[in-house]
Amino acid sequence: MNVEVRGLMKSFGQNEVLKGIDLDFRSGQVYGLVGRNGAGKTTFFNCLAGLEKHRGSITVDSGRLKDRLGFLQTEPYFPSKLTGREYLRLFCKARRVPDEGLDEQNVFDLPLDRYAQQYSTGMKKKLGLLAVLLQRNGFFILDEPFNGVDIHSGLLITEIIRRLKGEGKTVLISSHIFSTLKETCDTIHVLNEGRITETIGKDEFDRLEHDMVAFAVGNRLDALRF
Repeated sequence: MNVEVRGLMKSFGQNEVLKGIDLDFRSGQVYGLVGRNGAGKTTFFNCLAGLEKHRGSITVDSGRLKDRLGFLQTEPYFPSKLTGREYLRLFCKARRVPDEGLDEQNVFDLPLDRYAQQYSTGMKKKLGLLAVLLQRNGFFILDEPFNGVDIHSGLLITEIIRRLKGEGKTVLISSHIFSTLKETCDTIHVLNEGRITETIGKDEFDRLEHDMVAFAVGNRLDALRF
């Protein structure tokens, strides 16, 4: 699905977090969003998901974005005394899609009959991802999808993102692991102090990675004695 964002602004009191975001997201494309902590990534995602009121417009080619959006948050919320299986069924019911065959579709081998709150950080992330996948959404926001997962699950998530792209879905990813963005994204947007300062294609990913390393490291290690 295609999504158009124009003049998106968000403030918390006197703190202006998003300062006029203009972006286009197209079907069958994977987009990355990078920025320092506090740049406004999570606020931007929350605005897209309809969790935060904002100024500016978000339009889609058909229907309402929130009705076709799968939002994997950095730390998904799990109600108490709800098993993994019940959590998946709840998400399916919200989109009125069948919830049969959950064991067969449990690609992460999660203990679905255990309470979700007892899961490890990585298991919670995988359960949250599986839930939004089962909903058959058209637009996916994946906020740190690789956070806390093991290497094998990371490879599986990478392949899932590629499959979503192949199915014509639209995917927006935030990740602190730049290599995962290089492997999956068609375009990377750089968010800095509430503004999109760069939009980078595949041919410039290496340059962007170099710039990010140079900024993050600089000469900070010179004074450190190993």
